[in-house]
Amino acid sequence: MTAAPEAGLMACPECDRLHVDLPLRAGEKARCVRCGTVILHSPYWRPDQMLALVMAALIAFVLANACPILELRVQGSISRATLPDAILALWREDRQLVAALVFATGLLAPLADLLIMTALLAAVLAGRRPAYFAPLLRLIQRVRPWGMIEVLMLGVLVSLIKLSHLAQVVPGVALWAFIALTVLLAAVLSYDPRWLWQLPAGRKGAA
Repeated sequence: MTAAPEAGLMACPECDRLHVDLPLRAGEKARCVRCGTVILHSPYWRPDQMLALVMAALIAFVLANACPILELRVQGSISRATLPDAILALWREDRQLVAALVFATGLLAPLADLLIMTALLAAVLAGRRPAYFAPLLRLIQRVRPWGMIEVLMLGVLVSLIKLSHLAQVVPGVALWAFIALTVLLAAVLSYDPRWLWQLPAGRKGAA
């Protein structure tokens, strides 16, 4: 295949093999011819559609952390807890390492990912590429492996099953928000932010 005159070069992140940077259609992936690593993934979503998903995920994130995950009713006594409450309880029980891991993977990393995506998408839709654009693209690649909302969601569901034998468990608003957040984050994480760098400056809402 012949490269277009304006085409640049892309390096494989694993083996550093250089490839000609050719346009991709929606949903297509560019793989390294040497090691098979995905170099770039052209998303199905347009930046404006992805920004709407990110905003919805941020709303779900706020609800998931501000509202009780569940309500326990035992012999007339009722107790409620949010995720931040659970992290604080772990810290006070001298489980600082576990508390720090839950905070980093369940709160900090997902929030950082969503905020960075918001900034990147907003810049693209505004038709500009500010000075912070490239650093944020590098930062989001480092942050994403630390986000583990789906693991946290699985842990919550397992806990609900175990607690149901000991007390009456009433799912809270945060539980449904966590389910929505898990689905929305899966869609957001499927979007390769490196694709935003491929969009020409000043091209709004391009796919």
